Amino acid sequence: MIPQPRLLRPLSASYELPRGATVSGPAELAGAVRVALPGLDLLPGDSGAVDLRHDPALGPEAYKMVVGSRGVEITAGGRAGAFYAGQSLHQLLPDASYRFSASAAWTVPGVRIEDSPRFAWRGLHLDVARHFFPKREVLRLIDLMAVHKLNRLHLHLADDQGWRVESRAYPLLNEVSSHRPRTVTDLRGDPRTYDDLPHGGCYSLDDLTELAAYGRAREVVIVPEIDVPGHASAILAAYPALGATGERHEVLDHWGISPAILSPLPPTVEFLATIFDELIGALGETPYVHIGGDEVVLDHWAASPEITAYRDSLGLGSMSALQSWFLRRLADLLAERGSRAVVWDEAFVSGGLRQDTLVMPWRGMEVGRRAASAGHDVVATPVFPLYFDYAESTSEDEPRALGDVITVADVAAFAPAPDDWTDEERARVVGVQAQLWSEYIPDAGTLDYRAWPRGCALAEVAWLGEAGEGLTERLKAHLGRLDALDVRYRPLDGPRPWQRRRPHRPSSYTMTELMERLDQMTHDAESTRPSV
Repeated sequence: MIPQPRLLRPLSASYELPRGATVSGPAELAGAVRVALPGLDLLPGDSGAVDLRHDPALGPEAYKMVVGSRGVEITAGGRAGAFYAGQSLHQLLPDASYRFSASAAWTVPGVRIEDSPRFAWRGLHLDVARHFFPKREVLRLIDLMAVHKLNRLHLHLADDQGWRVESRAYPLLNEVSSHRPRTVTDLRGDPRTYDDLPHGGCYSLDDLTELAAYGRAREVVIVPEIDVPGHASAILAAYPALGATGERHEVLDHWGISPAILSPLPPTVEFLATIFDELIGALGETPYVHIGGDEVVLDHWAASPEITAYRDSLGLGSMSALQSWFLRRLADLLAERGSRAVVWDEAFVSGGLRQDTLVMPWRGMEVGRRAASAGHDVVATPVFPLYFDYAESTSEDEPRALGDVITVADVAAFAPAPDDWTDEERARVVGVQAQLWSEYIPDAGTLDYRAWPRGCALAEVAWLGEAGEGLTERLKAHLGRLDALDVRYRPLDGPRPWQRRRPHRPSSYTMTELMERLDQMTHDAESTRPSV
């Protein structure tokens, strides 16, 4: 099973679970099990093959399950625990149970399971700004996350290369910012070439409502990201007055970061407050909103007399301090709306964050440790080994990727809360998340290839806190489930011929060299500039 339960003991008796069997117990818990086993057509009833009980003392995501000759007995701490028990029950069945079929019954082996997760935040990040993924692909990703007990989907909705959510208050975001006329095709250092194909799309607010409801039914929370104040080319293509210079920008048609930056003045804050209201209104209860804060070029702020005067009026001594003030102001707005702000680690390094702001240390775990020591909750997101847009080998057989090498074994070896941290620092690590930046993930097939099976190792580390015994063999068996689900994953021994696409160019640096350079940058409070 993946992730491996904390306790799993085989029992002698088994049980034949028929199609259309009855699930009994509290309606919310029974409903969660039915969602987890969609192909079995389980029916609610007063007594049945699957019997559920509620025990809040277990914790909301914890469960116990016993399968014997009389059926399946589940005790869950809450709806999430019941849902995860249902996912574990599904993994006890044959791979064919992941297909919709006419099978009359499945044999469930006798087993006792007691289980609960190590981390509350078990996430995947999907960049839909560089390449847009239609709603159907996001729904499918939620399903695959649910199979693996992953529970946070971080949607990167805005960047230089595109704005991906409807705004009724600012309709030019939909009409102008959501598409670009072409996309770069060359690799760094080569002559610039483009595909000359228009690319774009955005989610309607109704789409967001649907995604959030679909996710909640599968215990997946949507975490929207509007990345500010940098990465603003797409916004300023529609509303240049929100920028530091007032000049119009184009939606970026190539990778990298532009100097486009939002102004920190009150009209920008009012704009973002309205966007937050639209997002939260569509998503419903939104416990977290990511506001970025990474890779910001502050030159246009420094060159603006108006922004300099505004900074001085606030009593701030630097533009970096003004960025900190700006992000804190946004975090205050979110707190008023019942949401916590999440930022990338540059925002922490600049200082001045609200104490309840979550920090994602992408430039390495040492800056994450400093954030934890300062009292911030931390979600581990380092480039190595959690940037799944990097290739899994240096071979040219790999599809084109940003860098290399990050393997399944690298992910499995990751420690989100390292042993050499203090108990207080370790307690601040609330989770772990892998990133799928989409510069080189142009379609659903490549998304599958990048996400799985590395995502399986991520799920295990996120659930247990470390990879359990026998992960390699369990993963080989688990691939049969992915096959049944039609996941176009990367085989463990390398890509299939049709997965190679444009060849990968091996990196000129090692991951160790990259992480050392990124870590050095985190010690400079002014290191908001693009770093890769």
